[in-house]
Amino acid sequence: MAIPTSRTKEPAQIKIIVEKCNGCGLCVSVCKDFNFKLENKKVTLSGSPLFGCIACGHCMAICPANAIEIHGRELSPGDLFDLPDREKAATYDQLLSLLQCRRSIREFKDVPVENDFITKILDAARTAPMGLPPTDVNVLVLDSQAKVRAFASDFCAFLEGMKWFVSDWFITLMRPFWGKENDEMFKGFIKPTINFYTGTMRKGINMVNYDAPLAIYFYGSPYSDPADPIIAATYAMIAAESLGLGTCMLGAIHPFLQSGDQARKFRESHGIKYKSREGLFVIFGHPKFKYHKGIRRTFASVTI
Repeated sequence: MAIPTSRTKEPAQIKIIVEKCNGCGLCVSVCKDFNFKLENKKVTLSGSPLFGCIACGHCMAICPANAIEIHGRELSPGDLFDLPDREKAATYDQLLSLLQCRRSIREFKDVPVENDFITKILDAARTAPMGLPPTDVNVLVLDSQAKVRAFASDFCAFLEGMKWFVSDWFITLMRPFWGKENDEMFKGFIKPTINFYTGTMRKGINMVNYDAPLAIYFYGSPYSDPADPIIAATYAMIAAESLGLGTCMLGAIHPFLQSGDQARKFRESHGIKYKSREGLFVIFGHPKFKYHKGIRRTFASVTI
């Protein structure tokens, strides 16, 4: 039985073109579902896969003779492309420079993000690794300042109905059940955030997503690896930086959209298909200001 996702619950089908096979055995080496074996100097199906083909595509991508085709789980031979020359890839120093230049930008010029840039950002994000193919990452694109503002306004209206959740009596009641860390988080972050978002919006000031010209929400499904949306969002931010755009990840929106009937209605009204264990909003735009210094960051710990 194949591993299920929201997009498919069947294994992919493997086609071996025997007359093309040169018996190199590379597909046997890279398939971690153990679909292949060598027999009489030709590759054949083992008949004893671990789960059934998940359509990772490794066997197709590595076969020098184009002797393997995968069909199903949103993959086909038409999805193969020739890898770019290594000389075209960024060096480590170039990549590090790009990453060092990226910082959280919340002030943008009052100009839209070009459609071509949006396409390039999404194309780059699609290359993000995933826990299990086909990816269960879903994307909501708010491609204008008006759409971004409307989302923030609706979100604040939604939060107004949740204020009991951060009331003093509720926090006091829940303290013995959710522990010290959650108690500190609710008092020190969640309650002030809700009050700040709703209070500033009542004054006509959008501090939810800063009236950015572009916002993209990356989220998963009940089947997805929780890391997948975060990795895709990270790739999108790096791509945007390479295009000269500023970006900022917004972590405070996603958690409020996951539980309860009102959250479900909000998701449905904005075309958000699933609640998701992890998800991330990212805002994009042409930076209004130029920064001249970077800030060195550290890990909490590094153990070797």
